[in-house]
Amino acid sequence: MTSITGVLKQDAEKLKNLLPAEDILTFDFQNGEGLSFQCIFADAVTDKELLADEVLRPLQTYSGKPTTDEVKKAVISPEVRTEKNLQKLADEILAGNPVLLWDGADEGLIVGTKKVFVRSVTEPPTDVVIKGPREGFIEDVKINTSLVRRRFKTPDLKIEMIKIGRQSQTVVAMCYLEGTTVEQTIKDVRKKLKEIDIDYIPDSSYLTHFLSSRPYSLMKQVGATEKPDIFCAKIAEGRVGLLVDGSPIALTVPYLLVEDFQASEDYYVPEYRASFTRILRLFALIVAIYLPAFYISAQLFKLQLFPVRLLLTISGAIQDIPLSPSLEMLLVLLVLEVLNEASIRMPKYVGMALSVVGALVLGETAVSAGFVSTPAIIIIAFSGIGLYAVPNLIEQTSVLRLAMLFVAGSVGTYGIILLTAFVILYLVTTENYGAPLVAPFAPLVKRDLRDTFVKYNIGSLKTRPRTLGSKNKRRLKRHE
Repeated sequence: MTSITGVLKQDAEKLKNLLPAEDILTFDFQNGEGLSFQCIFADAVTDKELLADEVLRPLQTYSGKPTTDEVKKAVISPEVRTEKNLQKLADEILAGNPVLLWDGADEGLIVGTKKVFVRSVTEPPTDVVIKGPREGFIEDVKINTSLVRRRFKTPDLKIEMIKIGRQSQTVVAMCYLEGTTVEQTIKDVRKKLKEIDIDYIPDSSYLTHFLSSRPYSLMKQVGATEKPDIFCAKIAEGRVGLLVDGSPIALTVPYLLVEDFQASEDYYVPEYRASFTRILRLFALIVAIYLPAFYISAQLFKLQLFPVRLLLTISGAIQDIPLSPSLEMLLVLLVLEVLNEASIRMPKYVGMALSVVGALVLGETAVSAGFVSTPAIIIIAFSGIGLYAVPNLIEQTSVLRLAMLFVAGSVGTYGIILLTAFVILYLVTTENYGAPLVAPFAPLVKRDLRDTFVKYNIGSLKTRPRTLGSKNKRRLKRHE
């Protein structure tokens, strides 16, 4: 590695050769004693006004000794570092931090005057609450870590900065509570992050593939959230959290399936209300996955599953439909997915109009023309709404619903039962970072059941989840 030589002209030329881009600018000046300085910075990502106020103007009037310590004292920036390696100095310039060189210096001076373009901290659109904090993560990792640090005023909170990406050098902040999080989990996450060899990390979702023990699994193995309160609550239970620069989505490991049935608002409302809504989410998801499949299976193989009056209604509705039950349901499902995708990708107001046209005009016309039946549209519409009761699992459950449709149309009820057994077997044999995916149900951990689909009051949650294996088990000392 090439290091600083102390000859200004030579060092500046080497650094410029490492950064041949046209937006890398230099500024030469002298102090009161005639000592030559050169400031090298990236035009687009450096705050030039701050650089002038904190570095250039103080040094132009500086007349002290040309040592690194004296120059650091003359600079009034709170973020000043030194570095000898030219390649690391070049990386800092690309990150927005200007580098200062002068004759006789055996180190380059790095000044933190990066220009940051960020949006304000607002409520995330994916997790709206009536009661509870409304802050959400944004795309700047420093602001996100400050939101976490504000909630943990303890030296036990450790934040490790790791750079990933050969070209992007994306900063990933690994957050955990020392003494609470299992040491092996911290080591495993750190090792996997440092082993990632990729050129560009645009978003935190890129990391989920590398952090999963089964990267190609249907079920996800890394938790995700946009809310600092949820993120910090998971860290307090003994998880490792990851904040990625440029992404508002924070990741947590280990991940348990039951997490996605819990909402942040559940902890700010009475226990009976939280328990009711969690059970409702579970019921809605089960109905959304199985209702279309059982409807097809009943039509093709077991008409006796329908009550007599309902059977008569359905028979009248499907009497003149030219499509088979399986093809009809798949067609309606495909139309729903296309409308959903189009309404998301199109401009906001056009998307609203498309939803009205698709739901009312297209649906009514299809029924009137005899292409599809009214029960099929009702079932698929209810199924589509039910999937969004647990929005964090929408990708997995939509695929599972489609698989249930295929086996129901080919094998019937027995196919649905067999596929369900296979899914359950797959879930109970999946684990990540030592935590089973469907814990605390398999294996059964009775104490951890107090915060699953039925939520106990806060006074009953005196210990951290045993599933996560934290050594610091007690989180509440109850005074009698």
